[in-house]
Amino acid sequence: MKTKILITGAFGQIGSELTPALQEKFGVDNVVLLSHRHKQSPENFKGIIETGDTVDINQMEKIIKKHQVNEIYHLASILSAKGEEDPNFTWQVNMSLKNILDLAVEYKLRVFWPSSIAVFGPTTPRNRTPQKTILEPNTMYGLTKVAGELLCQYYFIKYKLDVRSLRFPGLISWKAEPGGGTTDYAVGIFYGALEYGKYQCFVRQDTILPMMYMDDAVRSILELMNADQDKIKIRTSYNLAAISFSVKELADEIKKYVPLDVRYVPDHRQKIADSWPKSIDDSAAREDWYWQPQYDLPKMTKIMLEKLKIKLKLKLDK
Repeated sequence: MKTKILITGAFGQIGSELTPALQEKFGVDNVVLLSHRHKQSPENFKGIIETGDTVDINQMEKIIKKHQVNEIYHLASILSAKGEEDPNFTWQVNMSLKNILDLAVEYKLRVFWPSSIAVFGPTTPRNRTPQKTILEPNTMYGLTKVAGELLCQYYFIKYKLDVRSLRFPGLISWKAEPGGGTTDYAVGIFYGALEYGKYQCFVRQDTILPMMYMDDAVRSILELMNADQDKIKIRTSYNLAAISFSVKELADEIKKYVPLDVRYVPDHRQKIADSWPKSIDDSAAREDWYWQPQYDLPKMTKIMLEKLKIKLKLKLDK
């Protein structure tokens, strides 16, 4: 049977880079993108676009039936820092996952849904955070991710729904600009360095969080979804890791290429960052479906600067 994919949140942080990867693998005509009615799709975009809202289950059902969708990548979400500005709206949007799962059961669809290190909280062990541990987040975003993980497991157990998930660390990309996440400093600092030679950081210089370059993140999704069903032993969400570093370590790496003056002015996001792990134990993902990251801090930094230099039409001296 031909794979027909629907991607919600298709023009967000993950979607903007997962979309071309799925189009390349399955064909442009077999990938349908859901664009929210209040957001415009990129200029010169090639592909099938539907406008809709994941909160509206009837609208989603029409799109699934129209395109004979059999696989959904449900990426639509309100992120951590933005989520605290309007917790009620965050719950409504993020928990539209249940609509997707209900439709997936009815139409026999496979589902990918991203979770996050936001499921962890101040009571969680922060070093090499284990797969099974305390989940007591202190943000609405994190709360919705915990609820979502349990929903995914419930639908697998009760309905045998093939739903798969990854707990992503902070994601770093040159394509998508910062979009309201607590880890966005790890992207914003590159823009500050290249455009102004300085950056005002909203967390302390000694803040350490797990991160991942977007190419690794996209590959992890493709590998997870390509794995045999009997290898997927965790139906809440897999811990996923690549690199962990402090803001100062990142700044020092950037300074090897361009001048950078960082001013640290912690705000409300510092409390969120302090509640998240410093490093993640992702041994279950490595054992079950052979996950292995390819980007370390030096490699990621060099590529980020090179790609952003081209994007921003700037000259990189070194």
